[in-house]
Amino acid sequence: MIKITLPDGSVREYEKNIKIMDIAKSISEGLARVVVGAKVNGKLMGLNEEISEDSTVELLKFDDEAGKEIFWHTSAHMLAQAIKRKFPEAKFAIGPAIKDGFYYDIDLDHRLTSEDLIEIEKEMKKIAKEDFELVKSIMPRDEALKYLRDKGEIYKVELVEDLPEDTEISFYTEGEFCDLCRGPHLPSTKKVKAIKLMSIAGAYWRGDEKRQMLQRVYGISFEKQKDLDAYLDMLEEAKKRDHRKLGKELDLFTLHTEGPGFPFFHPKGMVLWNCIQDFWREEHNKRGYGEIKTPLILNEALWHQSGHWDHYKENMYFTRIDDGDYAIKPMNCPGSMIIYKSNMYSYRDLPLRWAELGQVHRHELAGSLHGLMRVRTFTQDDAHIFMLPEQVKDELMGVIDLADEIYKAFGFKYHVELSTRPEDFMGEIEDWDIATDNLRMALEEKGIEYRINEGDGAFYGPKIDYHLEDSIGRTWQCATIQLDFQMPERFDLTYTGKDNEKHRPVMIHRAILGSMERFIGILIEHFAGKFPAWLAPVQVSILPISDKFNDYAEDIKKKYEEMGIRVEIDTRTEKIGYKIREAQMSKVPYMLIIGEREMENKEVGVRDREEGDIGAMKIDDFAKKILKEIETKEIKEEKKK
Repeated sequence: MIKITLPDGSVREYEKNIKIMDIAKSISEGLARVVVGAKVNGKLMGLNEEISEDSTVELLKFDDEAGKEIFWHTSAHMLAQAIKRKFPEAKFAIGPAIKDGFYYDIDLDHRLTSEDLIEIEKEMKKIAKEDFELVKSIMPRDEALKYLRDKGEIYKVELVEDLPEDTEISFYTEGEFCDLCRGPHLPSTKKVKAIKLMSIAGAYWRGDEKRQMLQRVYGISFEKQKDLDAYLDMLEEAKKRDHRKLGKELDLFTLHTEGPGFPFFHPKGMVLWNCIQDFWREEHNKRGYGEIKTPLILNEALWHQSGHWDHYKENMYFTRIDDGDYAIKPMNCPGSMIIYKSNMYSYRDLPLRWAELGQVHRHELAGSLHGLMRVRTFTQDDAHIFMLPEQVKDELMGVIDLADEIYKAFGFKYHVELSTRPEDFMGEIEDWDIATDNLRMALEEKGIEYRINEGDGAFYGPKIDYHLEDSIGRTWQCATIQLDFQMPERFDLTYTGKDNEKHRPVMIHRAILGSMERFIGILIEHFAGKFPAWLAPVQVSILPISDKFNDYAEDIKKKYEEMGIRVEIDTRTEKIGYKIREAQMSKVPYMLIIGEREMENKEVGVRDREEGDIGAMKIDDFAKKILKEIETKEIKEEKKK
């Protein structure tokens, strides 16, 4: 018998070599109907696979991230099978599950069209109805290579040739179709009932622009049609909220061919930027951070010392100065190290909390650039905390509190992931274990639920990542808190302890917003450009009904500006209805209508962006209302159309 430990801590005994599906059935038939796979000792496995030793088992549904991975991986195989039926000459490269669905890269002389996608999609639905079982088989390396060569699958041959000699070569067969794959998969194709092929793009084989250009077909699938419909509705809403479109319409920023990946911020965009930056500074000042600024360009030797050269040089820009080699910084941390080393510190000086709004440059491929979300230069809201080992937990909890406070101000919910040691880690495993335990203890002491993200830590330390949920349910990874024992070692950072001996400080790297550019992009889409009053570049638009009220409007504007309210006047000789529509399109929080009655009564006619006309108010009364809204950072719920 073997013991199976479930996520709730309960232990069940089963006969050796039990199938995962049978474990699910033993718990309940209802559960067995909805599970799509399992994590066994942290490894993804299919429902038809067997367990032969004591194990921890987490049964996965489609709603689980790992469950989606299995579901979408199977969908990718169905896509390949459908393409093979329509185009027998197609050769296949890779077909993974991704964050939002799946894709398959194919080599095909015929240029696929949107009409082709409709036909392939129909074939996939047919394959789902045919209810093919996905059967795993193992081949010896030589046999696998011969099989793939005979089929003309040149890309698969290359993949197998690059695998270590002792790698298990596995295939999955569904009906007439067989594909090289490590799995796992759904037991059969019948669960994939709702399918939509989304788009076609070009993709170089293995991302190498000197290799063959392939066609990449993207798709998404769900268990139920209603879930697919909801997803497609969300995409339509996301199009309306696209920060690139709204950024231009609201005159916040633009992107230009003269600087691909280098955004240009306009005056209104800089108002938004400065509101966020001022709030960020205020919150850091409250918590004892000092602000620093480090150079954009530093010599190449520094990046060898920091470890970035070995792990990151492909993403860096370089230059020569005075016959020496220099790099434009991709990260801010080495600059903080240099500042630390410019002084001597004792245990009484620690912790030191230094924050930096530091501009960095990273080389991203042209095809991956996306508005403000993926750029080649951005400003990180960075901070580095140097501390004693016994201060680690308290400092981590302080950063956790700061992140929570900042996200609340913008109205974000979030979930947290703990990312552990990657394969290309620096340092000793013992230090990594201590660092990971510290992060775990801080989260648990704050009562924060978290997911484990195995192997996704930075090369110098484990980390906590925050994933924000926006108003239409999408998630964005923003804050990161990284505990680092490696940088202090590499830069020989020390402090004098109580024993008058030199000791090594521990260090936290952290960013809350992630980057100013990307965070602004997220905010634009989260609020659909309808920023709360405290963030809005223009908070009030005064709309005189005719020219004879312009002087009264100017007096109000001057008064409000002296109070710190951001206000503009529309003095164009247009009808008031047109002016209101224009202000509404500009997403200004408040419009003040000025006519004869308002001027006589020293009032303003107030129109709320969401609620519409809310009546006349005295000039000072409206000022009090909006100033309170700004001070409390009130966020009003968007009115659904």
